[in-house]
Amino acid sequence: MNKNLMYRNNDFIYEATSKLEQLINIPIEIDSSRQNYDALLRIKNEQFIVEAKSAVRTSNQGLVMSQLEEMKQNSNRPIILIAEYISKKATEELKERGFNYIDIAGNAFIKHNDLVVFIKGQKKIKKEKTNQSRAFQEAGLKILFHLLYKPEHLQDSYRKIGETAGVSIGSVSNVMAELEDLNFLLKTKNKRVLKNREELLERWIVEYNAVLRPRILRKKMRFIDNDFQQQWRNIDTQINNGVILWGGEPGGALLTNNLRPEKYTIFTDLDLSEVARFLKLVPSEDGEIEVLQKFWKNDLDNDKIAPALLIYADLINSGYGRNIETAKQILENELSNI
Repeated sequence: MNKNLMYRNNDFIYEATSKLEQLINIPIEIDSSRQNYDALLRIKNEQFIVEAKSAVRTSNQGLVMSQLEEMKQNSNRPIILIAEYISKKATEELKERGFNYIDIAGNAFIKHNDLVVFIKGQKKIKKEKTNQSRAFQEAGLKILFHLLYKPEHLQDSYRKIGETAGVSIGSVSNVMAELEDLNFLLKTKNKRVLKNREELLERWIVEYNAVLRPRILRKKMRFIDNDFQQQWRNIDTQINNGVILWGGEPGGALLTNNLRPEKYTIFTDLDLSEVARFLKLVPSEDGEIEVLQKFWKNDLDNDKIAPALLIYADLINSGYGRNIETAKQILENELSNI
């Protein structure tokens, strides 16, 4: 993803490192003039590439892990994540996977060569919540999904965009105005143009995972027998009164032929009982299958696979290395227009 995102304020890098410097009483140097990185950090004789995030929580934890994994593969130098806030669960995973981090309170895990720092329990400064932009609430996320995945619809009337996204014309009008204010949309005399698409895609993925996906998750299930799990590719999902579409890992496997699914995602507009009967599933809280509500109107490139944007979002949000390469292939091929 592109660095120095326009909605990202990196001033907290200095707050976090200054706090850590006070706690460990060792000078820390920061160089934020590098174009390729958010900053470079030096403690003693060790230099780290900085990846800055305003917050790491459940909604974007997988995405952040994916980005750190990619940075690790592409750099010989150690990496350090600096964030205003990192959830307890995220700090545990970062530590477990050997990723260095500092938060704004001075909590830190840094382990490289002879340098070892581990601080926890420092209290975070509470900040007032700002109103979430409507562009990244449920209706806005549906509109953005429609426009990111099919940019040609950007020129449609607000009425048509609303009908296709399943939202009101008022929502379309409000979201378009906010996208313009946020510097994601340019209106010229003749057309509308999406700007800063990579940044917009990243933000959409984070908010889709936090806001929209939990609302469309209908049930967790499992295959009744393992043979059916092995044969999922051959299942005929053509049904007269609705659709069953593979998302997530099976969707990625079908698009790239480069992944063996362990978890399964299905988008459908059928009743759960029909899905269960058709795919031979039973409800299970620990099941490997998530059944999600199909929330978009029929505008499909494939009658067996969910839109590539949703498959990409699930794969990149998983944070698993086995999914990251597949997600990158989908971004380069099916989502090249973004």
